[in-house]
Formats: sequence, structure tokens, C-alpha cells
Amino acid sequence: MGAVRVPPRKFVTSSSQITIHRPGSLAELPKHVAGKVLIVTDPGIVKAGHVERAVSLLEDVVIFDEVRENPTETDVARCAEFARGVNPDVIVGLGGGSSMDTAKGALFLLSGGGVMSDYQGHGKAKGKMLPFIAIPTTAGTGSECQSYAVLCRDGSHEKMACGDPRALAKVAILDAELTGSMPLQVARLTALDALSHALESAVCSKGTDESRELSFRAFWSIEPVIEAILKGEASLDDRNKMLGGSALAGSAIEASMLGAAHASANPLTAHFDVVHGRAVMTMLPAVMRWNAWVVGDVYDKLKPGLIEWVERMRDLAELTPVVVPGEIIGQLAAEAAKQWTGQFNPRPLTVADFEEVYRAALTAG
Repeated sequence: MGAVRVPPRKFVTSSSQITIHRPGSLAELPKHVAGKVLIVTDPGIVKAGHVERAVSLLEDVVIFDEVRENPTETDVARCAEFARGVNPDVIVGLGGGSSMDTAKGALFLLSGGGVMSDYQGHGKAKGKMLPFIAIPTTAGTGSECQSYAVLCRDGSHEKMACGDPRALAKVAILDAELTGSMPLQVARLTALDALSHALESAVCSKGTDESRELSFRAFWSIEPVIEAILKGEASLDDRNKMLGGSALAGSAIEASMLGAAHASANPLTAHFDVVHGRAVMTMLPAVMRWNAWVVGDVYDKLKPGLIEWVERMRDLAELTPVVVPGEIIGQLAAEAAKQWTGQFNPRPLTVADFEEVYRAALTAG
């Protein structure tokens, strides 16, 4: 992929999005909405009290609280149908990546109709989209800084990326006070997901100087605090830095792409219901060892002994090994080779190469 420039340590932000990043910034929400607000969220966020806090700041608000993890086309259609019935002026995605992806998916259906598979790919949105505000309550997906809704196709649970610049949140509110309600294992998995985003986008073949600057800045925000988060010892300042790093990694993905760790993780989620963060971190060290042949110098510049450090962070999260029947590895490899993210891995992989990586990463049953 050629030489990769190591960026200077400076903050980079997107000129197309207002980003408000400080503890307590949820209070800024009323300044950025007008008219009826639809909050798209899930029952856990309601239980944590975050929806009540947001509602107390607004005058005209309705709530869709039926978001599910790994939302499908049908889930998004249900949200869009609810939205048509209440006719909002602005949509707020409040929660983790699933809430923000569901809200973004609803934007596509409200503006153009059809089903979500009609919008798979990039730039297929129709009509004018409603204003969208993203408020993450986890620090991992970076969805608040991406114009893609990542959804599951009905039936097969194949991951679909549906993106359009108009789906990017106009405002992203990064309030670390909201991330304190995450259970420890959720905080661990989302932190590791953010780390994987920074590391994969830093070396992907679609990267540019701008995107790598975002990736490196994300890693430098995450690396000093992730151990405290994985141990359950994070302060508000630690969570604030992790939330900022997650958003920067999301911006890096928006400006570039990911790689083979995500491509190989998606079939594990589809076939064995392995949570996304666990699936990615199961695969990441093996993929990094594969990539080190061509981008090992970049890994060294990020952190000497980076791959071993990533494995130590995974161990701190106490993730159980993923066990799969040995005879299915060939099928997993064939499916991974078709994933869009794998096309941007810095060292290309054939189906046979994916099999090799799977066997290095997984425990065969």
C-alpha cells in the first residue's frame, strides 16, 4: 500500500457536522431542535433514565423505544412507520449504535420509501431527509460520526451498509455522563470495538492522510484510558476521552473504511450470534499478524508491541473464546471474502487466506 505518513498530534473535526464534546452537553440539545422531536432509543436507555433526561429538556417530543440489538430491515421499517404516524420535524438517535442505525435507516425510508435493501451501498437516498441528531450512550461504534446505517438483511442476517452523506447527523452530542450507566461488559466490548475501528482504519487501503490523522488521533485518545475502562475503574475523564476517541474513529471510518477483522467478524455474528465487539476482537490479532507483513511499521509507530498489547487488552476484558465446528470454517471464510470491508484490507485475502486467519483465531469444536 506504500508508505503511510504518521500524522501530527492535532485534533481534526468534520466541517459538515457540529460536534459537542463535554460532560453535561446533553443540556445543549434544545439549542439544536425545533418543532416535534422523535427520540429513537431502546428499553435499556429508558430504564437508565437517559430518555427522561432528554424529554425534560424538550417541549414537543415522542418516543420510539423498540430498538433491538443488530436491527433488521423489519425493525427499521417498524420505526419508520411509527415516525410517519407522528410526523416529526427532527429525529434524535439516543443510545448505542443500534439506536443510531435504526434512526438513520428510518431517514432513508421516510424520504424515499421502499425497503432498506434498496439503499445498500452509497448515495442511493431519495428526497430530502429530516434533520438528525446523534447522542451516543456507549463509546464504541462511532455511528454518530458516520453516514452509514449498518443493518441486518431480513432472513439471512447478512450485514448491509446503507450510506448517504445526507444521513450524517447534523449534530453529535458526546456527553460522557451518559456512558456511566453501561454495564461493565458492555463498556468493555464497546471500548474494544472503538479500538478496532482506530486500528483497522489506520491501515486500510482506502486511507488518506486525512483519514489516518483521524485514526491516529483516535488511538491516542483511547490507548491511555482503555485499561481503566476494561478493569471497571474508569473516571468521568477517562470515559470522556474514550467517547472522543470512539467518535474520531467513527470519522476515520467515514473518511476511509475498515478491513478483514470486521469482514471475518460479521459471519460469526450471523451464524453464532456472537456480539459484534467480541467477534471483532476475536479476529483482530490474527488479522493484524497477517497485515504486519505490509504495515508492521505503522503498527510499530502507533505502539511498539502493538499486537501483543491488543491481546492483553482482550484478556483484560475476560472474553470467552469463540468455539465453532471445524467443518464450518470454509463457509465462514467464503462469506468473509464477500464482505465489503474486506476489500480494503491492506494485505488482500483469498478464501483460503481467510480460512488460515480463522483457524489462527478460533477454537475449533
